[in-house]
Amino acid sequence: MGKNKLAKFEEMERFEHVVQAPYHKVQNDDFCLKGNWNKEFFKNTNPIVLELGCGKGEYTVELAEKNPSVNFIGVDIKGARLWKGAKQAFEKQLKNVGFLRTNIEIISQFFGENEIAEIWLTFPDPQMKKTRKRLTSTTFLKKYKTLLKKDGIIHLKTDSNFQYTYTRELVYLNKFEILAETDNLYKSEILNETLQIKTFYEKQWLSRGITIKYIAFMLNDKPFEEPDIEIEKDEYRSFGRSAKDIH
Repeated sequence: MGKNKLAKFEEMERFEHVVQAPYHKVQNDDFCLKGNWNKEFFKNTNPIVLELGCGKGEYTVELAEKNPSVNFIGVDIKGARLWKGAKQAFEKQLKNVGFLRTNIEIISQFFGENEIAEIWLTFPDPQMKKTRKRLTSTTFLKKYKTLLKKDGIIHLKTDSNFQYTYTRELVYLNKFEILAETDNLYKSEILNETLQIKTFYEKQWLSRGITIKYIAFMLNDKPFEEPDIEIEKDEYRSFGRSAKDIH
């Protein structure tokens, strides 16, 4: 591990707003803050919003800046990436933002029932070969269902037409309530101050002429079904994604 990465990890250990608990530390036990993030971490009763797969955390930080009466937690397993957002939040002295370094697969071990108001999925890997690994698959939606409040919202913002099409078809099949959807966000009427927040990689996708897709929806209480359809795979290689996922 390079000196720069080591320095970032050491600084992360000192940040009070960063919790590091990857799978090998938690294993099968529920995390100590489960159900108590408001009381013990944020020390207020404001709604909690998660950004899953937050990468460098810039979306989490900007959401927190724009919404001081809401608590935000960015979740990712890659500490060197997470450090950037954590550093920004520290320097800006934001009290309504935290970061959790862990595996999203075990997210249910960190948050209690009805503890979360909204979930943001910003540019997740579409996992074109592995349905169960898609962050909008029924595998993950079942996990989110236990965390979200009754009127909880899931937001997906993506460059991937595959991810967007898959998610939209799943939403239609399960008759989830759709709050907004578009296959070209920056040419749509639903664009607002929150949706205009751009990550580093989003700016690069836009510069390549790739449109940004967005869908927001609410889950229901019926058993979830996976769509049985063929979806055309993305033809380009997105930043940070394996070339083998394309073919």
